[in-house]
Amino acid sequence: MTGASEVPWYRRAFRWGQTNLTEKDPARYDAAWWRSYWQRTRVQGVIINAGGIVAYYPSRFPLQHRAEFLGDRDLYGEIVTAAREEGLAVLARMDSNRADEDFYRAHPDWFAVDAAGQPYRAGPLYVACVNGPYYREYLPSVLEEIIERSAPDGITDNSWSGLDRDHICYCGSCQAGFRADTGLELPVKPDWDDNAYRRWIVWSYQQRIAVWELNNEVTTRAGGPDCRWIGMNGGEIASQAYRFRDYRAICERTPILMLDSQYRHEGRGFQANGDSGKLLHGLLGWDTLIPESTAMYDAGTPTFRLGSKPAPEARMWAVEGFAGGIQPWWHHIGSYHEDRRQYSTPEPLFRWHEAQEDHLLGRRPIATVGVLWSQRSVDFHGKEDPENRSIAPYKGFTDALIRARIPYLPVHVDDLEEQGAQFSVLVVPDVGALSDEQVARVRTFAESGKGLVVSGESGKYDEWGDPRADFAFADLLGVHATGKTEGSLNAAVASWEAYSGHTYLRAAAEVASREPAEVLRGFEDTELLPFGGRLEVVRTDEDVQVPLTLVPAFPIYPPEKSWMAVEASDVPAVTTRTLPAGNRVAYLAADLDRRYARHHHPDHGRLLANLVRWAAADDVPLTVEGAGVLDCHLYHKGDSLVLHLVNLDQGGAWQGRLEEFTPVGPFVVKVRLPEGLQPEVARLLVAGEEVGFSASEGWASLRIPRVVDHEVVLLG
Repeated sequence: MTGASEVPWYRRAFRWGQTNLTEKDPARYDAAWWRSYWQRTRVQGVIINAGGIVAYYPSRFPLQHRAEFLGDRDLYGEIVTAAREEGLAVLARMDSNRADEDFYRAHPDWFAVDAAGQPYRAGPLYVACVNGPYYREYLPSVLEEIIERSAPDGITDNSWSGLDRDHICYCGSCQAGFRADTGLELPVKPDWDDNAYRRWIVWSYQQRIAVWELNNEVTTRAGGPDCRWIGMNGGEIASQAYRFRDYRAICERTPILMLDSQYRHEGRGFQANGDSGKLLHGLLGWDTLIPESTAMYDAGTPTFRLGSKPAPEARMWAVEGFAGGIQPWWHHIGSYHEDRRQYSTPEPLFRWHEAQEDHLLGRRPIATVGVLWSQRSVDFHGKEDPENRSIAPYKGFTDALIRARIPYLPVHVDDLEEQGAQFSVLVVPDVGALSDEQVARVRTFAESGKGLVVSGESGKYDEWGDPRADFAFADLLGVHATGKTEGSLNAAVASWEAYSGHTYLRAAAEVASREPAEVLRGFEDTELLPFGGRLEVVRTDEDVQVPLTLVPAFPIYPPEKSWMAVEASDVPAVTTRTLPAGNRVAYLAADLDRRYARHHHPDHGRLLANLVRWAAADDVPLTVEGAGVLDCHLYHKGDSLVLHLVNLDQGGAWQGRLEEFTPVGPFVVKVRLPEGLQPEVARLLVAGEEVGFSASEGWASLRIPRVVDHEVVLLG
């Protein structure tokens, strides 16, 4: 237990390790070897399997299934003792949402059931209901038992939130609870037009937060104020929404976030991890720790639990996390591996993190671009297709900003009033569902003289997903909804021959007439840009400029028919406007953000970045010149600047695991110095060398010869 005078574990344990025990491990766990591994990898905290689906100690609860090879042994307690002797923080690990058939037969009313009364199952296990006695009575008693036996610093739970939103539970607890709280009966099926289903979505979020609060009430009462229960959470908003985990509400209730985002998902890219770090720190604050479970086993598609992930793949995920303010946490499945290659990956990473932790912690980000997000909109605008409708526009904009080396920060719509002052421009990437209060926050931001870039259906719906008569920002942007669209979300996906997706955007006929010129910078030699997506048909006010209009679809095949019957239209694709205060606003009727997320066409990325630079009036604190794809994260700490560069120019020829690094460079970096900062030295923390630099008129300039996986520049 942490003494009252000590720094709590959740503020001092920066590096973590987890050997996720299997039922066979009581017969083969090599305590001496793992203690040596803890020492070599410089961990300060460990996560140890305790109970839940499988108990690794002799529990007094007969229905808590003991590991098959445990016998009367207390393997969990033995590992806790060893960790204490090493001076490590200890989290007891639970996996609580399922149980075996004996448990179900004893308490069938504790488990989730479908509309026909049949239990929901995951393989041979039965899924417990988060609203019933299993979660509300039984599990709290298990938590108390674990604390009484071993006094862990805290408890973490791998799979704590129960059924997802596609599976409605009709057990007695859910029926009675939903009726009492809403006056309604449970919905018959998932249906976003059904008021009962929409109310059930909100109610289900509330039940998960109730579980979080109950478990923390139990652990702090039994173990002291710092003995916190921390449910693990994923790194993707759509996945969190699907499982009713309200990220903002959770972050308001936890002193540390245990991030269970173990690997790069298909189509996501390593940059997703840096984005997760920035998004979560925006909710938690930048002093809160976010350890991340990084799989050393071969996670991915497909997954091999006992295989080793290629070291470059695991390393890139981790260093991108470092750039976003995430701390390392190695994760192995099982305590014995014939594929021993996975053991060599963590040590150099963790030792480097230890050596540089002073520059990786307690820093503050510098960015003039904010990208708005809302989990509620992911639910009530994204509905049955959140990845395509809500996540892709966000990803398209952030990927374009990364490609253009423009630092950005995610900002939750409900935090805009508090955090907005640091931004020169706010991007609103198809955040369709917004309440009147949230709309007012965005309007206040723009009316204060800041830039605004809005896309798609942003603000077209209220917080329940019900349509407004016009866009909520229509008078600011000077564009108005007509209720019509061109193209589709899935255009040009099914077949390259589908000419419905063969559309273009047309610029002004002459370069001199292109206004504003900055929006079309780099397109001087073309009148047409490829499109192939969905467009909101809007009408514009008189003072709105239209740099690009839609060229309607025409045949792509056969080639003899591939000519434009209609060469131009007056349908706006992109609009710009300068408000009386001089600030700039832009609207994307064409879903270039969604297209860029899906296809990464260079023209789309350049246009998105151009719009942001224009709306920000070029107020960007960093420029990086040189070939390669870098994710750039800029921070201020004390009297130093910290610039974290991650080389994303890796493994572009194939999908799948990264096998080797592709170095890039050289780069010329120019960074704007905060007022009063006069650096004396420039040091490369990965290369381990100093480099020359110059400072003039508030900017510092330096040359970075080479970036292998990542580099951290310290100007101080």
